[in-house]
Amino acid sequence: MSTAEFVVVANRLPVDRGADGEWNRSPGGLVAALEPVMQRADGAWVGWAGQPDLDIEPFEFDGMLLVPVPLSAEDIELYYEGMSNDTFWPLYHDVISPPRYRRVWWEAYVAVNRRFAEAAATAVSDGGTVWVQDYQLQLVPQMLRELRPDLTIGYFHHIPFPAYGLYSQLPWRRQVLEGLMGADVIGFQRVADAGNFTRSIRRLFHYETRASGISVPQADGTTRVALAKAFPISIDADAYIELAQRPDVQARALEIRESLGNPKKILLGVDRLDYTKGIRHRMKAFGELLQDGRINVEDVTLVQVASPSRERVDAYMQLRDEIELTVGRINGDYDTMGHTAIRYLHQGYPREEMVALYLAADVMLVTALRDGMNLVAKEYVAARIDNRGTLVLSEFAGAADELGMALRINPHDIGALKNTIMRAIEMPGAEQGRRMRALRRKVIENDVDAWSRSFLSALASVRSRRTDAKGTTKGSA
Repeated sequence: MSTAEFVVVANRLPVDRGADGEWNRSPGGLVAALEPVMQRADGAWVGWAGQPDLDIEPFEFDGMLLVPVPLSAEDIELYYEGMSNDTFWPLYHDVISPPRYRRVWWEAYVAVNRRFAEAAATAVSDGGTVWVQDYQLQLVPQMLRELRPDLTIGYFHHIPFPAYGLYSQLPWRRQVLEGLMGADVIGFQRVADAGNFTRSIRRLFHYETRASGISVPQADGTTRVALAKAFPISIDADAYIELAQRPDVQARALEIRESLGNPKKILLGVDRLDYTKGIRHRMKAFGELLQDGRINVEDVTLVQVASPSRERVDAYMQLRDEIELTVGRINGDYDTMGHTAIRYLHQGYPREEMVALYLAADVMLVTALRDGMNLVAKEYVAARIDNRGTLVLSEFAGAADELGMALRINPHDIGALKNTIMRAIEMPGAEQGRRMRALRRKVIENDVDAWSRSFLSALASVRSRRTDAKGTTKGSA
């Protein structure tokens, strides 16, 4: 197999296999962000092909070398559904749902991470760069460093990193931190996440930390400095702007309003069906506004898109039941023949339809209880080329750090959430325009391309420092 100078390692390959056996590019911001870099560098992407027990050779796709890592049905159950999504996910999202700690899951997680590390070590050229993505692969950086000390290694954590008081529950807390410290640059969504990580290192290892640098002792007695800092991820803003400008998408937005009975105001929630997203809190607030008579079903409709997620995990099955029960109860109490209180859609939609929904919606509700970033908030802002609409944004979403002109809320405070929704519904056009223009500037300037450039620039500076250090050593001998 040929090798590449630049390798991305992620849980999934950037392609899906259709029913006809053909590979198609996956939708998603990470693929869009990294594809230009991959093509410039003749890069390789290491990941699972998305189907159990599929063992296939590396292949070329759109100028990228794709290196599949096979996973059995048991691997998926233990490493992915178990350790990744029933231990790390709830623990890292403030224990909103209780994490479960099972040794058999951890053993599978270690074994699968080793498989990814070995595949990356084989795929990358001498002195190359590897960028590892997300919480499913936290052990890969250190495993890779042991296999290939010549590499420059980056890691990006797409979800929150918890405070030490929560993180310390993890039975394998030291092993995970050691895995992450194998990277030269460890990126997080928020400054607070990087701070939580650094404090955990100090508490458990007593390593020296200065600014964003962590002094990591090496087996040969030297010390390596790992950089841990925030690199907030974003979206391909231009793609959303182009779609929002298309006449067919704008016409579809008008159709959506008409199909809902042309209410005065449409509220929109777009989420994966996940307990971290605050969907129940949003619906409670909306139901109470109807009950209080502050809004009525003829004038205000809530559209909730809840795309299916981890449907074999118990907590998610229970959440779906609760939300659908709530929707049924509110609609039963307040629907008329011509108007529905909540239009609930348990399915995913193509990007064109999402942009039409964003254009149709007067208020975007992002009520996450904890979120690494929340790109939906940024998508809504990018799509609003008319500089109208209001974003209601949880202070616990990573996007709140950047999108200061949104109406910020604490989703646990239902009374304040209700008042903020009313403020958004009643906001004059001039204030909407002032806020939305400021939000759009932020999203357009800090797009996904800027995110990948800033991270890769940090990696390149590590590489050049290492090269300089080698040159100094040779010169002084």
